[in-house]
Amino acid sequence: MNNEKIWLSSPHMGPNEQKFVDEAFATNWVAPVGPHVNAFEEDLRLYTGSYAAVLSNGTAALHLGLILLDVKRDDYVLCQSMTFSASANPIVYQGAIPVFIDSEETTWNMCPKALREAIERCISGRLERPDGTLLPAKKPKAILPVHLYGMPAQMDEIVGIAKEYDIPILEDAAEALGSHIDNKSCGTFGEIGVLSFNGNKIITTSSGGAMISHSSELVEKARFLSTQARDAAPHYQHSHIGYNYRMSNVLAGIGRGQMQVLPDRVAARRANYERYRSLLSDVEGIGWVHEPKGYFSNRWLSTVLIDPAKTNGVSRETVRLALEKDNIEARPLWKPMHMQPIFSEAPYVGESVAENLFEQGLCLPSGSNLTDEDFVRIFAALKKVFSL
Repeated sequence: MNNEKIWLSSPHMGPNEQKFVDEAFATNWVAPVGPHVNAFEEDLRLYTGSYAAVLSNGTAALHLGLILLDVKRDDYVLCQSMTFSASANPIVYQGAIPVFIDSEETTWNMCPKALREAIERCISGRLERPDGTLLPAKKPKAILPVHLYGMPAQMDEIVGIAKEYDIPILEDAAEALGSHIDNKSCGTFGEIGVLSFNGNKIITTSSGGAMISHSSELVEKARFLSTQARDAAPHYQHSHIGYNYRMSNVLAGIGRGQMQVLPDRVAARRANYERYRSLLSDVEGIGWVHEPKGYFSNRWLSTVLIDPAKTNGVSRETVRLALEKDNIEARPLWKPMHMQPIFSEAPYVGESVAENLFEQGLCLPSGSNLTDEDFVRIFAALKKVFSL
């Protein structure tokens, strides 16, 4: 049997991407400016309903978003704990203090109840570090929820709380292009949203990202800052600190080709999830993250919860290692940020939902380019470990 590596989520290229890249070379538009950059931004605007600035990566988009929301040293940013470190790192770039928020069990994303509690603690001077040190009373500068693995967060509740306290939302939709709530795209609920086109995402430009917003002024400022903040002058003149964060015209060409197949990629990822559900639906101790009414997930990654107390001792690690033995990549859910060594002194508000999800959660191979042959191998390994 073929034993080539089956990746968790590998890039999926088609013929159109090459056409746009060849056009960039033929016309010598190989700089971080050009017709593909403009066209890719327009594609994203038409798809999401928000203006877009395409950038070097999603982390750059988060960083610029924090800058545009005036986040500065010692400000509080309320950040979902269960996420990739790229969500939290830009907070530290600004010298601000991340306040990590627990998840809720329905979507695995930011818990509105814990969010409200965190805001009240910040305002009243009851926010403390893990060692018990109290932090100064002040209103948080931003709320940073994440749409984990493509499942939309409880944005109606989060937006309601944000409006009540007048705190802007920087929405991390890096994993959620193609996901929506009542047909409203993830990334468009807050003042600013962020997308990622990393090589493992639902569409890719190899590396890349975008900042999106209903405000054309904020997006124009992002474009300005991302091109070293050069003033309008015949010489190089700078009145602001700038960044080299703009996407190249070559990579934007890849993005244009990928946008043409985005609906197909979403359909394939959702079909992967249903295949896993069908196989494991009768296994006691297996849990799933379901779509609430009105929610639509792109199912970027297919995820399961494995409770060893109900699976005769089969754990998340048992399954991961069984797949690894057959050269199949699987990965635990994100380790929450409040459990990470680098953020050990950061405040955390909530209970243990995120921790439990991490202990039991596993991401299964989810690429839109998985073949039937791949699934034969994956399913054989799963059937063996669960004695199906």
